[in-house]
Amino acid sequence: MAKAEYLISLIRSHFSDKPERFATIALQIAASEAKLGHNDVANNIKSIVDLANFEKSRQKQFDKDLQGLIFEQLTPFRLPDLIVSTAIRNKISRVIREFVKRDKLRRHGLENRRKILLSGPPGTGKTMTASIIANELQLPLYTILLHKMVTKFMGETSVKLRLVFDLINDKPGVYLFDEFDAIGGERSRENDVGEMRRVLNSFLQFIERDESDSLIIAITNNKSLLDTALFRRFDDVIVFSLPSNDEKLQILRDQLSPYATSIDFVKLLPYINGLSHAEISLACQDALKETILDDVDMSNELILQSIEDRNAAYHP
Repeated sequence: MAKAEYLISLIRSHFSDKPERFATIALQIAASEAKLGHNDVANNIKSIVDLANFEKSRQKQFDKDLQGLIFEQLTPFRLPDLIVSTAIRNKISRVIREFVKRDKLRRHGLENRRKILLSGPPGTGKTMTASIIANELQLPLYTILLHKMVTKFMGETSVKLRLVFDLINDKPGVYLFDEFDAIGGERSRENDVGEMRRVLNSFLQFIERDESDSLIIAITNNKSLLDTALFRRFDDVIVFSLPSNDEKLQILRDQLSPYATSIDFVKLLPYINGLSHAEISLACQDALKETILDDVDMSNELILQSIEDRNAAYHP
């Protein structure tokens, strides 16, 4: 098939809403390019099609009523990748250890920690922690988008929550309730509405009754906004904070050491006030991009400029 015919067929299949036909033609193009010796182009096309098919298969595993509200997340992170205090690392390790040895605990009439609340400023490692726990336990990580559930299905949210907890019971995994503030707010707040109180009450009932083999993790940026009745429903609360000086140094060294052998990272610390772990990492990446694009050596001035840019963006 000539290239022009391929393009016409691709366009026709796209506007005819025939994704299977579109994928077939794309693979035909890849095969044609491979015959011409254009292996990079062929491999790129195959990778795109394979990824699209994989994403489609992941979406099919959920009830149609949960489409767009829950998705499986794949990440490469492991526990050594997390830069946090020793106290937080020990708490995370305890959750993992108790899950691995949960049968031993049950023989003594005890239960492992399964319902965890993570609290702290954005960018301090909460979502990464959930993915690390999933990876360490070799469990899938399912993220529930509570803010979408509440705004899109006001009046039906409790029904959707029941479907989520049915899934938690039927399909073991790590279930991450992202932006938990969407339903977990204090019930006595003046701007609260009756529907949100019912949603929160439903969640409290579901989580209290849950006896599944899954791990439930909820994330909030500020636990003071949550209803106090929530805390006794969780087996543990792990509070994250902005990085200490030791953590800042570790981030700088991990990100920049191969490119900044002559930089004294300690001198940079006074300028990194108020930035989260993620924001410091982004500042380091900005500095690296500048050295690559401008063909210049890494310097204190370049790193400081990237830090100041991030401070201006996030903390004006």
